Amino acid sequence: MSLFKRCLAEFIGTFWLVFGGCGSAVLAAAFTTTGAKLAENTRYPLGIGLVGVSLAFGLTVLTMAYAIGHISGCHLNPAVSIGLWAAKRFPASELFVYIGSQVFGAIVAAGILYLVASGKPGFRLIGSNPLATNGFGADHSPGGYSLLACFTAELVLSFMFLMIILGATDRRAPIGFAPVAIGLGLTVIHLISIPVTNTSVNPARSLGPAMFVGGWAIQQLWLFWLAPILGALLAGMLYYQVLETEKAERHFTEIE
Repeated sequence: MSLFKRCLAEFIGTFWLVFGGCGSAVLAAAFTTTGAKLAENTRYPLGIGLVGVSLAFGLTVLTMAYAIGHISGCHLNPAVSIGLWAAKRFPASELFVYIGSQVFGAIVAAGILYLVASGKPGFRLIGSNPLATNGFGADHSPGGYSLLACFTAELVLSFMFLMIILGATDRRAPIGFAPVAIGLGLTVIHLISIPVTNTSVNPARSLGPAMFVGGWAIQQLWLFWLAPILGALLAGMLYYQVLETEKAERHFTEIE
């Protein structure tokens, strides 16, 4: 499979993750922009809530893993690509084009989501987390969590996400179930951390909405790149050095 086709698959997959996941939060969760209560003017007063949004993110990854996993590996996340590189399962020479495709997909998805959301009278990019942005501190963490708490949550959950991915896609793991494990893993991660950071564990997912919100969202973006990438690097190195049994270059055969 050519690099162009694989990058196109990453673009489409990341688009679906951001549009489906963030879209569920913006269009269907039925929360105000602060996340504190149900929107007064919603026609769907029950909404899907935190559990629904968590499932939406997990399902986007699960569906794309089956749809494009055989094409690009279905990373959909710069931190995942970097973690796989640290685990010797992905070549450094393709990191930047993969990450570029993921970022582009996230930005396009966030732009279309903004277009759709702004079609409702009264919609504005205001509140603590407009367009499902990620944030920290009293003003932008949904639960008012501190910078240290948010950094720790993103680092630990990104580490665990990569451990799930690396373990589920190991040749010793049961065949065909990796997408289920990874999708459910991402669902659990969102159930834990939506109140903390609105859940990133994915730098591209954070960048897309932040590009349209601007201001504070861009200023706080560093945490949602640094913590997930650091967590992914730690997981990749640990898995390769301690849990991997075959350290040959076999990992590259699927993408050559």
